[in-house]
Amino acid sequence: MRTLLLSLFIVSGVIAQAQTQAQNWKRAKVSLTTKWGKEVTPANVWSEYPRPQMQRTAWMNLNGMWNYSVVAKGQSAPSKYDGQILVPFCIESSLSGVGKPLLPTQELWYNRKFIVPANWNGKDVMLRFDAVDWETKLWVNGKKAGEHKGGSDPFSFNITPYLNKTGEQQIVMSVWDPTDTDLQARGKQVLDPKGIWYTAVSGIWQTVWLEPVSKTAVQQFVPTPDIDNSKINFTTTASGLTGNENLHFVIKNDGKVIKDTTASFNKNLSVTIPSAKLWTPEHPNIYTVAVELRSNDKVSDQFNTYFAMRKIALGNDKNGYTRLMLNDKPVFQFGTLDQGWWPESLLTPPSDAAMLYDMVKLKDMGFNMLRKHIKVEPSRYYYHADTMGMLLWQDMPSGFAGPGPSHVAADAKEDWVRPAESAKQFETEWRAIMDHLRFFPSIVMWVPLNEGWGQYDTKRIAELTKNYDPSRLVDCPSGWTDRGVGDVYDAHHYPGPGMEAPSANKGRAIVLGEFGGLGLVTKDHIWDPTKRNWGYKTYTESEKLISEYKEMMYNMQLMVPRGLAAAIYTQTTDVEGEVNGLLTYDRSVMKIPEQLLRELHAPLYKESDLKVSFINKENETAPNKFKVYNGVAAKDWLQQNTPANFTDNSTPTLLKKGESIYAYQDFNVQNMPKGFGVRLFGFGDAKIYLNGKLIWEEDKIRTKRHYDEINISDKISLLKEGNNRIAVECTNATQDTNFDFSLYRLDN
Repeated sequence: MRTLLLSLFIVSGVIAQAQTQAQNWKRAKVSLTTKWGKEVTPANVWSEYPRPQMQRTAWMNLNGMWNYSVVAKGQSAPSKYDGQILVPFCIESSLSGVGKPLLPTQELWYNRKFIVPANWNGKDVMLRFDAVDWETKLWVNGKKAGEHKGGSDPFSFNITPYLNKTGEQQIVMSVWDPTDTDLQARGKQVLDPKGIWYTAVSGIWQTVWLEPVSKTAVQQFVPTPDIDNSKINFTTTASGLTGNENLHFVIKNDGKVIKDTTASFNKNLSVTIPSAKLWTPEHPNIYTVAVELRSNDKVSDQFNTYFAMRKIALGNDKNGYTRLMLNDKPVFQFGTLDQGWWPESLLTPPSDAAMLYDMVKLKDMGFNMLRKHIKVEPSRYYYHADTMGMLLWQDMPSGFAGPGPSHVAADAKEDWVRPAESAKQFETEWRAIMDHLRFFPSIVMWVPLNEGWGQYDTKRIAELTKNYDPSRLVDCPSGWTDRGVGDVYDAHHYPGPGMEAPSANKGRAIVLGEFGGLGLVTKDHIWDPTKRNWGYKTYTESEKLISEYKEMMYNMQLMVPRGLAAAIYTQTTDVEGEVNGLLTYDRSVMKIPEQLLRELHAPLYKESDLKVSFINKENETAPNKFKVYNGVAAKDWLQQNTPANFTDNSTPTLLKKGESIYAYQDFNVQNMPKGFGVRLFGFGDAKIYLNGKLIWEEDKIRTKRHYDEINISDKISLLKEGNNRIAVECTNATQDTNFDFSLYRLDN
């Protein structure tokens, strides 16, 4: 009784101390906040069970108020702390209650106390960190318990040997974060945020928790579906095995038991799933599993989990184009570049409900996919994607040192030679991230490298990724410097849309990994009104934004039957100085109505039997055949049957900064096409004419690496049987460039 009373006294004292600290907490100053950020308190901060893929009943949430100090790097633990910080929010964020940067010359120290519940006796106590940026060192009750390097992969320590037998336990930990002064994987964090680079995130930024685990217990449980053979394969690792263990599964779907079976423990087990219900974005069927690890007929470990029956692969459609196949059917994947930043909490969503909101809105807008851009979210994010039916492309956070050797230019012939230690760390983190996320069926594409940001050993990294998880596709790299490897040929084209030629795909699917970036400055919802707020094109009127977005979607409609397998629009929300989101940074304003977006996106998902033929050349990659004139053409050149001074084009046709170019091509039409498109390459103010009538114009086009795609199917009525003429002009060139255009048609 005395021990119990003492324990209650200690617990009461800890609770009272926590309540006092919570009363002293307040948000640091911030220019914007979301409705969810306004609801956060130390009492309700991130209280959900953090590991939905392997749910045990006993755990202790350590989110809440911790002590913190910032000291010079290399010093010992402080004897006195600067104040309190709200975990799991990083020190730079408003919701941490601190809101100040951590410099590379400093270390961030944390301290907190807890009491281990008495019913955890006899079990290993695991201290789990879901994400800490970047180098962590941990002491428990004054003894070194471990260390970890990495900003996005979860890690844990068995702290049982360091615990006091009774009473309070104390955690002390230090974190060092070099941010953009070193080559570690960090995404878009910089010390001086501007443009596409954002505020740094240092220290704890995802949930911290304790879990009691039996001496004989499952460590990892990964289901891999095999729909071709109607099986689910379970890969299981466990600790403390004696050789007499069984695994007992109870598998349910829609609450009905479909399998109740026991098997001797084996690292790899297969279970037949009769008449399997497949997982799709429209019907995200989930199977739940209750798992018991039994040792000598006694349950030593138990947890709940789930899986989905789905298959992702490459395949050909009816016209021979390589497609992304879901369950052996071609599915056009269309989503947003989703960076997952928040004004009051940076990389950490303010709450689970906030995190879920973004995905719900994307589904409501008619997207079936998103690319999680150079960030790893909390586990619950992927659980939500699984259960709502959202396809995910998962990036590795980039290691990028700005202009210099790690920034591989788009036309570079050689990869960066990454320092060996840096490469080893990058690959260690990438494997750890794949180990962490391979459970989640919503993830269908791994993206280990983005553009030229720290791009090195591209072929080897692509093979490493594919070999590590053969069940998914690989995009390596996404955009810029293609090396002919991976499962997709990925173009980035701003504003676009544009695509690589399917004939150059080398058996890979053609995808548009980034495009759009249309910005809208939304008054009272701007991160910093004193600085430039930008998009790849930026507007101040929503009507203009909507008009441009409509045109983009219309132009992309002809790209899908020409072989485009996926596209990713930039982006879900504004982020700091970027205003090119479909939602404002505070998620208060939707810039384009949901219903309109659904209507604009719907045609992209329809299968098409239309076939493509090019008009002014033999195929998509052959030299174009047209007449061209550099200079200032006669005012009536469109009316002339044979315009003066026009000559056959050479390959390439050059256009110099400040100058203009005019071109035309005659072609014959016998049967009217079902679709009609132009591919245009140039810089400056562009216009397209069909049989002398202006059908399209755009100021300041900028086609750096890929052609702009222009759908002119709505102008088919201007065609006539027999001879027709397409004419193009590009004036006031903004830089030296090549000029080119081609014309194609689609028919049944």
